[in-house]
Amino acid sequence: MIKQYSDHAANERTFLAWVRTAIAVMAFGFLVERFDLFVRLASHGAAGAEVPHSGVANTVGLLFVFMGMATMVIAAVRFFKTAKQIDAEETVPGPGVRFDLALVVLLVLLGCSLLLYLLQAVL
Repeated sequence: MIKQYSDHAANERTFLAWVRTAIAVMAFGFLVERFDLFVRLASHGAAGAEVPHSGVANTVGLLFVFMGMATMVIAAVRFFKTAKQIDAEETVPGPGVRFDLALVVLLVLLGCSLLLYLLQAVL
């Protein structure tokens, strides 16, 4: 039997949840970038005139993809660090929530920029 198996299993479940979240963030970034291309092509075919391309959706989409990649890297680092701390004999303080809050703030800012872009495209 693995020593402190339940702690290691919880650490692995947390890591896999972060990986799923990162994949979803990257997929959303890809979707944002592709949806902008679809909107431009559809409006060109329907109206007969080209819609001006600002590049906001491409930038936001790429930022979402890079943020997803960074989340995976940080999740892996935290996974291995936590695994070592579980096996350590001494008590170690928790990592805090700074990274989690920073990620949420970045996602909210990217979401707001995407919302502003969509509002600008509709109006």
